[in-house]
Amino acid sequence: MLITTESKAQGWRAVAVFDDRADALVFVGRSSTQVRQQYAEAFAEVLDDEEREHVTTVQLQQWSGAPDAGRWTLKGTLKVPAPVKLRLVA
Repeated sequence: MLITTESKAQGWRAVAVFDDRADALVFVGRSSTQVRQQYAEAFAEVLDDEEREHVTTVQLQQWSGAPDAGRWTLKGTLKVPAPVKLRLVA
């Protein structure tokens, strides 16, 4: 049997938890450091204004187990990014 998998699994992710709907995937990365560095930008791109208003927390999760038989485990929480205020230049 031949099993093909990635040489380096994408084992970490940031998930937005809402107060009124199902959770949403924000960012997937190879390390917790990569997720911590890039989730805020992804948060602004992936979620619209209305969705961002309902986020209660952002979870940092790690894949635990084999690629085809495992589960995501909570490793911590990340700061919910503050709304981005655009500055108009006159």
